[in-house]
Amino acid sequence: MSVTLATDVGGTFTDVVLTGPDGRVVVAKTLTTADDPTEGLLRGVRRVLADAGVPAGAVTRVVHATTLATNVILERTGVPVAFVTTEGFRSMLALGRQARVEEDRYDRFFVQPEPPVPLTHTFTVPERLDATGAVLTPLDEAAAEAVAGRIAELGVSAVAICLLHSYLNPAHERRLAEIVAARLPDGTPVVASCDVWPELGEYERATTTLMSAYVGPVMAAYLRRLEERLRGAGVRAPVRVMESAGGVLPAALAADRAVYTIESGPAAGVVAAARLGARRGLADLVCFDMGGTTAKAGLVRGGRPGVTHEFQVGGKGSHGGRRPGTGVPIKVPAIDLAEVGSGGGSLAWADAGTLRVGPRSAGADPGPACYGRGGTLPTVTDADLVLGYLDPDGFGAFRLDASLARAAIEEHVARPLGVDVTRAAAAIHDIAGAQMGAAVHVVTVRRGIDPRGFTLVALGGAAPTHAAGLAERFGIGRVLVPPHAGVGSAAGLLHADLAIERARTFLEPVARLTSCSAGRESLGELAGLLAELERAARADLSADGEAVVVRSVGVRFVGQAHAFTVELPAGPVTPETVRGAAQEFYKRYHESYGIDLRDPAELTTARVRVTLPGDAQPSPRITPVPSPTASRRIWLSGEWVDVPVRARTSHAPGESFDGPCMVTEPQCSLLVPSGWRGTVDDEGAILLEARS
Repeated sequence: MSVTLATDVGGTFTDVVLTGPDGRVVVAKTLTTADDPTEGLLRGVRRVLADAGVPAGAVTRVVHATTLATNVILERTGVPVAFVTTEGFRSMLALGRQARVEEDRYDRFFVQPEPPVPLTHTFTVPERLDATGAVLTPLDEAAAEAVAGRIAELGVSAVAICLLHSYLNPAHERRLAEIVAARLPDGTPVVASCDVWPELGEYERATTTLMSAYVGPVMAAYLRRLEERLRGAGVRAPVRVMESAGGVLPAALAADRAVYTIESGPAAGVVAAARLGARRGLADLVCFDMGGTTAKAGLVRGGRPGVTHEFQVGGKGSHGGRRPGTGVPIKVPAIDLAEVGSGGGSLAWADAGTLRVGPRSAGADPGPACYGRGGTLPTVTDADLVLGYLDPDGFGAFRLDASLARAAIEEHVARPLGVDVTRAAAAIHDIAGAQMGAAVHVVTVRRGIDPRGFTLVALGGAAPTHAAGLAERFGIGRVLVPPHAGVGSAAGLLHADLAIERARTFLEPVARLTSCSAGRESLGELAGLLAELERAARADLSADGEAVVVRSVGVRFVGQAHAFTVELPAGPVTPETVRGAAQEFYKRYHESYGIDLRDPAELTTARVRVTLPGDAQPSPRITPVPSPTASRRIWLSGEWVDVPVRARTSHAPGESFDGPCMVTEPQCSLLVPSGWRGTVDDEGAILLEARS
């Protein structure tokens, strides 16, 4: 018997999902316990085991998504770290890229954020490699010993090392790591950039290595505690952790490479959307994941989630993680997401006659005012409840108090703005929708993509309430609301694949690689490097047998900094392979920037991703549970309207219904506006389509 347990810890809620060999899914949604996330997680685990009637010892697989790494960087709660680099580059982290986001560009009083590591913890050693990896100055081991001694005196919990051009020749970094580790207590992580992400770009490579060292011990301690608590509850299955690019890693590998898990939670939703779409013949999707704290948007094109190889984390709220100046740059593969601080728990207040919504959140403690847990400030959830979109008795284990929601909106929004409670709640709902629209705009229009032919997939406890309205903003005519949408990201983890990516710089002009005479040796080097990366990735996953191997290369115009990642076909690496990659690069460049160039291009990076597909679980046909149709007054198009309300479980496969109406389930409520028709499929998913 195969039983999988999936957990997703968010800023407000912790979702737990269990499925067995019959494909039946049992879910629980609990409040996240910020002081110790494992507490809320274990509460949910016990609940789903009891509801499913499954003994804890029967669980064979545990998959976990967490925002821990992101939160550590955002809140600067990582371990004390020392940083070592090449002599003459001590100020590299402090100088950074000097990039500013648009809102800071003309601020005369702008202050550059503090570097992740102060200069007091930054050290240099005499050594130097040139741009080909040749040694110009040998590593001064006596100086390295002295630096190691000074680091030992600081009592740091981890060390990050990034020397110039070590991606081409790691010898100095590895020797320096040995010297430093010998002077530190056993088990102190010493992280070298050649092991984390060996690509050109010393600053981004340094910050990626540094964040791995900064977050790693925290992640390792958390995963140890999680495994101990699961064992204490009788669950002895190995834990796997979602990584930023949509695969899962063994817990030990996730602890060693914590930087790979920074976008762990959000990535699960996009992967879930891709799988849901594939089973229904929908290849182009906008994943809209709205939880209690944030709303995320990601894109699936041709059935595959978009992946970026550089993003920013920990700075000002960027709608998309690519904008320089919005945080610390990280160079690892990650699902390409845009995120805004607009979730069900986002606070609303009047500021000098203007209504503000988010990014501040009520979180899990005390939560929205309607939870009755001591919260007094209104949130998006309070507004949705006042407008009739949420069922006071139908939100999992929570009973929502509409009188508390009305009182909070009256005091903090309606009275200061001189409007009634209903119109104040409607304004909160509309502003939250506009902010979510900004995230969708980033991953579509700002990427040069017309979203009107896409299907919007609604995941997260708050998403189904806002999904149809959001789709209307962009002219999107289809909305897919999967079963268990309120815990959609956790449900997506049930079938996640074990995967890892390896990469290394390979800088070579396309013209040389496609030249019959000069390119034969370089093509051999590229093929050898790809094979070496595949072997390393397989070793990471202990994958000796069948696996899915995807090879790709970075391609850019000669003289430019930004590269696109282009997938290579299976088989030998030939001049035709490289020409095909260059043509795909030209196409992608024109699509993104609207400029049709054919200037000389070059390869920058060789990448290999190895995937071990997860177990395919059956999808049982749903059996409807008859329930009486009720009605409720909701605010729609500027007036109160009585609409039918039905439980989601009462809809039979193939059944259709027209809006306006409400469809409820324990973890979320689906608002179907006028002009939309819903159809239920065999698995219980609802496809909404706008009627022309």
